[in-house]
Amino acid sequence: MAALRGNVSRWAVVLTPGRRHVRTLRRRPLEVLKVVTIAKSKKFRDQQGKILVEGRRLIIDALGAGALLQTLFFSTVDSLKELPLEKLKHVKLIKVKFEEIKMWSDLVTPQGAMGIFVRPDHSKMKYPSVQQEHTIPLSLIGDNIRDPGNLGTILRSAVAAGCSKVLLTKGCVDVWEPKVLRAGMGAHFRIPVISNLEWDVVPNYLATSTRVHVADHSHWSAGKSVVPRKSHAAGDQSWASHTRQTEEQEGGTEDREREFLLSLPEVEARCYHRTWAEGQTAIVIGGETQGLSLEALLLAQKMRGQRLYIPMIPGVDSLNSAMAASILLFEGRRQLLSSVANGNRTERT
Repeated sequence: MAALRGNVSRWAVVLTPGRRHVRTLRRRPLEVLKVVTIAKSKKFRDQQGKILVEGRRLIIDALGAGALLQTLFFSTVDSLKELPLEKLKHVKLIKVKFEEIKMWSDLVTPQGAMGIFVRPDHSKMKYPSVQQEHTIPLSLIGDNIRDPGNLGTILRSAVAAGCSKVLLTKGCVDVWEPKVLRAGMGAHFRIPVISNLEWDVVPNYLATSTRVHVADHSHWSAGKSVVPRKSHAAGDQSWASHTRQTEEQEGGTEDREREFLLSLPEVEARCYHRTWAEGQTAIVIGGETQGLSLEALLLAQKMRGQRLYIPMIPGVDSLNSAMAASILLFEGRRQLLSSVANGNRTERT
């Protein structure tokens, strides 16, 4: 308690109204407009290279990873108790009313602190040492993941499973969107997340020995055929294993399905609990609406991968993409660690 009281008193001194580096907003100047715009507009975030981070825990995680905080909005001194003072020396501190925070926030109960950061560069970040100590040679590739909650949850699973990196292709939701940040619960600041990639540069971020597998979270049997759905935009060629959906998209004619099937890259189907993770490994996770893209299948074919499926009981069409990602990532971790353990036992004998 004594340490806490001391910490609070230090904040009271540093953040006393009237100090030169602390301002109180009585009107709505440019800073307020920036907060709202950054939170709502991907275009503005891209143009300005800024992101909005809300809540003490996320702000602490971002600062700990080396992200550059420029402006910090807070409603009370108590909302800043745990923040590292030494990293706020050159930060613009602005006290606002809690009603202002509530107006900007999408949370039911805002924490009273929001920060505008320079958008982090993964190559300059300092990720937690404990995370790096438990990293395995497993990467995740996002393909048309457009739901912010799903992407944030997938990032959390990637961190928990010890992935070395996350690669997100064009078509995925903006990884720095506030809803993705909240769902990620700090995952953005624990492993490299590289976004907005064209498919032809994805291999540049992988070791040449990497095997790239694709995850199908629809209801699968090993022999079930898959047909592509019609593309509605460049780079939006997607897959659906649901027959009824295919018929709606492609007219339902058997001849057309057969023609498409003959033109597809051949990627072997494999049940997820059979061995597929040995050495450098990557998994492509497709979004629920768009499914897997043609580019993902071509990459898997090129990099000696397989199409992984999770058996489900009849009547269930698919798994949530975040749920499927979690199952596959932790199975991949189990297989990789088992492979290492078996190798160690072989060396001892």
